Amino acid sequence: MALASVQPAGAATTPQITLDPASGPAGSAVTVAGTGFKASTTGTVIVGSTTFPFQTTAAGAFSTGITIPPAATGNLAITAKTSSIKASATFVVQAATPAPAPQPAAVSSAALRFGVATAGGPLAGSELDDVASIAGEIPSIVMSYKDFLQAPPIAEMDAVRSRGATPLVTWEPWAWGGGVEQPAYALNRITAGDFDGTISQWGQSLAAWGKPVMLRFAHEMNGNWYPWAEGVNGNQAGDYVAAWRHVHDVVAATGAANVQWVWSPNVPYWGSTELAGLFPGAGYVDIVALDGYNWGTSQTWSTWVSPVDLFGPGISQLRALAPGKPVLIAETASSESGGSKAAWNTDLVSYLAAQPDVMGFVWFHLQKETDWRINSSDPSAAAFKSALLARRS
Repeated sequence: MALASVQPAGAATTPQITLDPASGPAGSAVTVAGTGFKASTTGTVIVGSTTFPFQTTAAGAFSTGITIPPAATGNLAITAKTSSIKASATFVVQAATPAPAPQPAAVSSAALRFGVATAGGPLAGSELDDVASIAGEIPSIVMSYKDFLQAPPIAEMDAVRSRGATPLVTWEPWAWGGGVEQPAYALNRITAGDFDGTISQWGQSLAAWGKPVMLRFAHEMNGNWYPWAEGVNGNQAGDYVAAWRHVHDVVAATGAANVQWVWSPNVPYWGSTELAGLFPGAGYVDIVALDGYNWGTSQTWSTWVSPVDLFGPGISQLRALAPGKPVLIAETASSESGGSKAAWNTDLVSYLAAQPDVMGFVWFHLQKETDWRINSSDPSAAAFKSALLARRS
């Protein structure tokens, strides 16, 4: 028997405290247990400049909870004391393990592709990051707009490509801000070769770039709000097809085989130009598309329209005009006015995903005539994200 380990009966117990846990990050909750203190008395646990009260039992023990200060570092002394007795222990403050960085959303491999157009365009990376966060996936198509006065957007296409997406360039044969009547950009002037220098420059640049790019030339031609529509700006029936074929041939002559030509009318409406007379022919078009919006009651002339009613008739016409061609919804969005945008988002994705020839849709994520953005409301954003997830399942 080791005599040094034996205490005489009735000898005083040395006060001591234990910590559970004895280490952890700043802000940890810790239980301090003490023995050997004066019986049935009050005391405090001192942690830096903060104190926590405790009450001892008839046996001189206590147990109390404390919190390690958020700014604490290193070895932190924890002291428990009553009027005449104190004991200390050390809490080791560990560097907080950083939370795992959120994994970036990925470009989906779903058959129905998700695309977007934003106010800042392809170089506004933070806008596209926000869209990816809202949608739960990176858009696989990013659309931008250029007029005939602008150079080929190679830097923008590079930015889109770096995100794993395909650039969709809407190429508009006019000068922005000039209005519908711009005689210099009449369709017969395009066909006559007035812009062949510009067109060739674009073709050469796109060919040199060499990667897949969708080129949406002179969209919404069946309306009356752009100078390339027939019936405005001096344009006659047949002028649109002639101009399209000329532009296509000039670009093709530069060797730009990487260009996919996107023919993109507005959804047909009462009074719009018949699509049959505007279609350049299967040999001049790679993808047929539609632009369509649910304006709801945001305008005096508009009413709420479901995705099926908005796109169904136009898709049927595209299938008749260009059987076998992939279909793209090149612009779409919904207003919040007049119905449930959340339900509309769900219905849109569900409807389009059920159409085997519809390759994707591009959401117009802007505040313009109304708030078209995906996250115009929390319910809209949540429904959109859920709908995309469901179509990936």
